[in-house]
Amino acid sequence: MKADSTADELLDLLNQSREFTQYFAELGVETIALSSDRIVPMVAREQSRTLPPPSPAEPSTQRRVPSRSESPASATKDLSVSFSSPPQTASLFGELAAPQFQSTERMEDIWRDIGDCTRCGLCEGRTQVVNTFGNHKARLMFVGEAPGADEDAQGKPFVGRAGQLLTKIIEAIGMKREDVLIGNVNRCRPPGNRQPTLEEAAICRPFLFREIAAVQPDVIVVMGNTAVRNLLETREGITRIRGKFQDFRGIKFMPTFHPAYLLRDPSKKRETWEDLKKVRDYLDSLPTERD
Repeated sequence: MKADSTADELLDLLNQSREFTQYFAELGVETIALSSDRIVPMVAREQSRTLPPPSPAEPSTQRRVPSRSESPASATKDLSVSFSSPPQTASLFGELAAPQFQSTERMEDIWRDIGDCTRCGLCEGRTQVVNTFGNHKARLMFVGEAPGADEDAQGKPFVGRAGQLLTKIIEAIGMKREDVLIGNVNRCRPPGNRQPTLEEAAICRPFLFREIAAVQPDVIVVMGNTAVRNLLETREGITRIRGKFQDFRGIKFMPTFHPAYLLRDPSKKRETWEDLKKVRDYLDSLPTERD
């Protein structure tokens, strides 16, 4: 009985540790500082049940939080991507240099840095990199998850069935597709259109942040759970936060359903329309001229 109890406790600890690690990974955190005078809550408490306390002479260390797809050995490998940007400030999302999305970069400079990207395994199955597309002075931006088969073939985001629906949504609020900016968190098509892993998203996301900083749109419509969790510091699902403006680093974000989801469940189109009307009304309340 004691052995069964110990096994159950270890399994519970493993499940909690996995959830805790995933939570940090979704926020873009790759390292956690451990020291004798500052212990990470919860994880430290759980580990103290089975591990001996550190030696008083043991120095502080930096330990990476591995993604779900990494083995313990690969977790020690530095997977950070270096960009030509100003020094970073402390943040859950370490890719941005300042608490506001502000930059004088050009989109072309960012795309040149991306190049024929081979930073993660998605490069092996893609046809081409699918960069953000549209008006570089757009007041409104749409961000989804990752390219699909049509996007991978044509090299432009949202050109398949979901993209056709997105075009209708844009037109319904009185704008044209060429007026807005459209992109994805990831720029390469995942095999079988699967969801990008946390590691894949973390590697690609800084380029999207740089584009947002370069264009500085008034509103960003974030479409679907994957995009929401990779752009906003939240674990809440899309059904709970959709339709509510999120103020994030000086820009309004509007979470809503992904067009691909609307194709599967047309009943959600009414809710999406209500979300987009709020975006339209907010944009109409702002001055039309941009610098």
